[in-house]
Amino acid sequence: MDPSEETFAEFVAMQGLPLLRTARLLTGDWHLGQDLVQVTLAKVYDRWARAGRYDAPVGYAHKVMVTTYCTWRRRRWHHELPHAALPDAAGGSGSGSAEPTAEAVAASDLLERALLGLPRRQRAVLVLRYYHDLTVEQTAEILGCPNGTVTSLTARALTRLRSHPDLWPGDGIGTSASASTSTRTGTNTTEAEAR
Repeated sequence: MDPSEETFAEFVAMQGLPLLRTARLLTGDWHLGQDLVQVTLAKVYDRWARAGRYDAPVGYAHKVMVTTYCTWRRRRWHHELPHAALPDAAGGSGSGSAEPTAEAVAASDLLERALLGLPRRQRAVLVLRYYHDLTVEQTAEILGCPNGTVTSLTARALTRLRSHPDLWPGDGIGTSASASTSTRTGTNTTEAEAR
């Protein structure tokens, strides 16, 4: 292997799983996520001599992934929807420690379903801003759009999520989400900043 192939192999070993997690959030499916990662890595490999010179080849990979995802044409059979109910947990109801895990899985599943209801660019903005904790400027650079577009897409996506009836038990309106401050991975973001 030449040095560039070795560095690419190291890059894949270190960043393969984080890229897969991002792809999974974007596509909503592990298998589609794996396909997206493979396409992304193939494109990054083709340009590895150039990408390897960047200070942040991970950022380049994210840009390639999001661009590919936003322009990806799904095959007809990928229009399947996941089941509404989770399957029964294996092993029965033994200890009480399984309940928080089941609740966490249910909450995560519910959020993923709500994310899948968003348009692709809105979903991509939320994944980059809140999962990867990127700034508006970093997200705009990855998406190749102005900062205002990122803030607009973020605001629209959050508004749609807040209006999702299953995410807000009780009155069906995201009143708790429209509080003045939302927590985003340890930092506070005001609604005015999100818009």
